[in-house]
Amino acid sequence: MLSPWLFGFLVMWLIPMAISIYFSLTNFNLLNDPKFIGLTNYVRIFTQDKTFLQALKVTFTYVLFLVPLRLAFALFVAMILNKKHKGLGVYRTFYYIPSIIGGSISVSIVWRQIFGNKGVIMNLLSVFGIEQNMSLIGNPDTALGITILMGIWQFGSSMLIFLSALKQIPNSLYEAAKVDGAKPWRTFMKITLPMLTPTIFFNLILQIINGFRVFTETYVITNGGPLDSTLSYVLYLYRRAFTYFDMGYSCALAWVLVAIVGVFTAILFKTQKQWVYYETGGKE
Repeated sequence: MLSPWLFGFLVMWLIPMAISIYFSLTNFNLLNDPKFIGLTNYVRIFTQDKTFLQALKVTFTYVLFLVPLRLAFALFVAMILNKKHKGLGVYRTFYYIPSIIGGSISVSIVWRQIFGNKGVIMNLLSVFGIEQNMSLIGNPDTALGITILMGIWQFGSSMLIFLSALKQIPNSLYEAAKVDGAKPWRTFMKITLPMLTPTIFFNLILQIINGFRVFTETYVITNGGPLDSTLSYVLYLYRRAFTYFDMGYSCALAWVLVAIVGVFTAILFKTQKQWVYYETGGKE
């Protein structure tokens, strides 16, 4: 029964990973045979490539703002939908739709049109007497913010996970807090939030990984511009591979990204003992 998965893992993941590691140690442009050069690509990344630092800065900024805002908004909506309302199933579906279509090329094109020179936002600003010389996605100071806003809009998957976790919290805890006269904010801080920490931990890891992998939005909406202000790490990796045909260098960039994500994940797992509460044994 496991053989289809094992075959897929071997052919689609393990072998390509091994090939990618080998290519990262070579000078390979897709046209000629790869030439082994050892760690030269990695040395070049950290000592000569200024664009790498810019892409890393943009991606770190994106993750820093996107992850907490998306999780906070997802939790807020989940708590609203956790209460009994008429047509609750319709609302849940409505809020989840952005996560289904949000990362697609078509939606990114629509997003680009909305915030473009002749888009809805620019027209609304002009109606209120706010004239802009350039669009929000054409301004280096606001372009990344628009990309982050689109990422926050895709909060549906995190919301469903939070909603499922909220339903697992025993109602007796809230009844006891109500009897003791606890106010809603204190109930949230002392009951809801601690009981949700395993789910927050899970969502946090997923969203950090997804944040570092951002590509479609920055590629379609701004193509990394203006002035590389939205040049995400994966977009830069893509350019090195398929614009400059520097496949060996691109593979090295990919493995640096794997290492960065691995470090963040390891830190989260290491620090979970201090803030993640597990019902069976307190903080793990």
